[in-house]
Amino acid sequence: MRTIGEAAAQLGIEAHVLRHWEQVGALSVPRDGNGYRVFDDRALEQARTVLKLRRVGLSLPEVTAAMAPVKSEAQAVVARKIAALEGEVRARQRAITFLRHTVDCRHRYLDDCPDCATFVRS
Repeated sequence: MRTIGEAAAQLGIEAHVLRHWEQVGALSVPRDGNGYRVFDDRALEQARTVLKLRRVGLSLPEVTAAMAPVKSEAQAVVARKIAALEGEVRARQRAITFLRHTVDCRHRYLDDCPDCATFVRS
């Protein structure tokens, strides 16, 4: 059993973050007889899962949905995030390709290069 401060320190985040996650429904933490949050192993593991999902790019509403008890709903949220991330990867790859070309381009001005013009139009 850990206090919110101990749990936050163990996770490397601030206690207010854990409170916010609980407030929005992404985290469920039991309380003791005095109403204080008590992070047992299950609550701490749930907080680790929320933290990992946040770090891979899910918003808090997406995290909450991804942790839904209905597996198909959770899978749908994760599948949409995968598709979005794959789109970002493709866009970044196009950007890298364009920038590499500009580094190696023999034209002094990018406007003079037909390849650069093609990149710009796409």
